[in-house]
Amino acid sequence: MSGGYSNSKKTDDMYEKVCGQQASFAALTMSRLRCMLRGIDIRICIVLLIAIPVFVFGIYLHGQKITYFLRPLWESPPKPFHEIPHYYNENVTMERLCHLHGWKVRESPRRVFDAVLFNNEIDILALRWNELSPYVTQFVLLESNSTFTSLPKPLLFAGNRHQFKFVEPRLTYGMIGGRFKKGENPFVEEAYQRVALDQLLRIAGIEEDDLLTMSDVDEIPSGHTINLLRWCDDIPPVIHLQLRNYLYSFEYHVDNKSWRASVHRYKPGKTRYAHYRQSDIILSDSGWHCSFCFRYVSEFIFKMKAYSHTDRVRFPHYLNPKRIQDVICKGADLFDMLPEEYTFKEIIGKMGPIPHSYSAVHLPAYLLNNAEKYKYLLPGNCRRESG
Repeated sequence: MSGGYSNSKKTDDMYEKVCGQQASFAALTMSRLRCMLRGIDIRICIVLLIAIPVFVFGIYLHGQKITYFLRPLWESPPKPFHEIPHYYNENVTMERLCHLHGWKVRESPRRVFDAVLFNNEIDILALRWNELSPYVTQFVLLESNSTFTSLPKPLLFAGNRHQFKFVEPRLTYGMIGGRFKKGENPFVEEAYQRVALDQLLRIAGIEEDDLLTMSDVDEIPSGHTINLLRWCDDIPPVIHLQLRNYLYSFEYHVDNKSWRASVHRYKPGKTRYAHYRQSDIILSDSGWHCSFCFRYVSEFIFKMKAYSHTDRVRFPHYLNPKRIQDVICKGADLFDMLPEEYTFKEIIGKMGPIPHSYSAVHLPAYLLNNAEKYKYLLPGNCRRESG
């Protein structure tokens, strides 16, 4: 009992004096707080109370930019391609061109199959097919009533098929119903549609050693590139195509680093339609990649919500039509992102709007022959229709 009394008395004594002052039990909490704050500058507390929420809000707004800027610290650049020099002039014979590339000329050209997944790029598809028409044996197009993000969409190609009568005898068209699985990773739906395209190619009659181009609609190989590859023997089984990278139109030349387009010598049971790196070999200067090259602002909005990187639409105001129009004319980024590069030098060098280019040299012939119809794709015409 005496031990217990002694401990209780000791505790009471501690409670009675706080910082050398008599204090009631009711005032204990405030007294302790004053003791803790004694010697601390109140101005520092105020600054912290303001700075911490501002810092958190800044991370919320610009966290993606910070991550992209620091990318060189956590991700190494991919293995470099072995780049094959590309020789071409319209006045040089095919035999000579094949020889310059280290290949032999064939007695007859290979058959060529051009296969694409179609979303909503009607105008770009017209440029592509007119560019490739003299060299392609069979055009293969797959369309879905679902975007990769499981949004319903109209069958736009089916509704505009009459515009492509010039390829109708050589066209294999397929439609696949979407699975509409909300919340699923968009790349799963994309892979599902690409597998269906493999089946459509077999229906189109592709055979061993036929050439197959694998690229998105807006990744357009130049006609003379496909002609070279169909006429030359000993070309690699899989070769990527280096394309000139454009954004919004041929006024904004980003760089020459587009590489996902590829050409394959078809192998039954082995060749699979894909959109990733499948070889270490790339042919230089082989065409054009015109990303987000649309006539109508509404088409920009649709693609921003529909394609596999929909997570880049971080805020609703990104889809504001006036903002989109301003971004296009400035050559800025629709998603307010930093460049996707692997070195600080490249990131810093590409920060800010894309410089305007006023060269329309070496663009698809069909585009220049129909310049009035497609003037929005040419330099000096950044304004878009609202439709």
